[in-house]
Amino acid sequence: MEALIPQVVVCTDVRRDTPDVKTFRILTPDGKKPFVNIPGQCAMLSIPGVGEAMFSITSSPTNKEYMEFSIKKCGCLTEWLHMIEPGQQLTIRGPYGNGFPVDTALKGKDLLFIAGGIGLAPLRSVINYCRDNRADYGTIDIIYGSRSKDDLVDYKEIIDEWMNTPGVNVHLTIDREQEVWDGHVGFVPNYVKELNPDIKKTVLMCGPPIMIKFTLAGLKELGFEDTQIYTTMELRMKCGIGKCGRCNIGAKYVCKDGPVFRFDQLDELPNEY
Repeated sequence: MEALIPQVVVCTDVRRDTPDVKTFRILTPDGKKPFVNIPGQCAMLSIPGVGEAMFSITSSPTNKEYMEFSIKKCGCLTEWLHMIEPGQQLTIRGPYGNGFPVDTALKGKDLLFIAGGIGLAPLRSVINYCRDNRADYGTIDIIYGSRSKDDLVDYKEIIDEWMNTPGVNVHLTIDREQEVWDGHVGFVPNYVKELNPDIKKTVLMCGPPIMIKFTLAGLKELGFEDTQIYTTMELRMKCGIGKCGRCNIGAKYVCKDGPVFRFDQLDELPNEY
């Protein structure tokens, strides 16, 4: 029941990551994290009188000081959120969803993270969780792409921290050539096949549907099985508790059975999913 009751929280910091993505740091009025979560879970943020929506928690549970959300401006509520300044209040409820199996199926495995655009946001919590518990996981490869260098979310953290973590290999790409970019140019699905990752790796993937479709096809060409690949589908969540039916498809509710699924579980759902 506690997850149904909104808590008042304070936005303590706002960071602009890209022209249309901002990261919001929140705490309770007495300076604490609003609740404990696991990587991949979501929470409902609300501006009273405007609306509420589900967003991935992008900070790692290993961060005991604050909670963060990276949010792309793409609608009425997100436009209001992008106008928030430090010190303003909003409400939160959660956490919702099942999260990634960081302490079970992923433990001890070599991991491959594949993200496109704002799709890095849900994976950031898992990546930082694995970095903070480095001894529990094998090598970590991150393939991340966006339209341009300016659209790479958390670019400073990637350059300053991820690329300097032992056992972590970061591969960045942008869709089209850019004067300020001397890295790889090309779409994520093609880059994945070009890099030819070890098929023993466990894959965690998030991004635009078209990216996921072609990346999944490419991974299968390389020899990956559906049971090795996880994704998250929080965009289909509405109420978060399995009551509104917005995310229901077949026998599954994304908010209760997901939002994290293995692709063999998605194969069991009707085609319209």
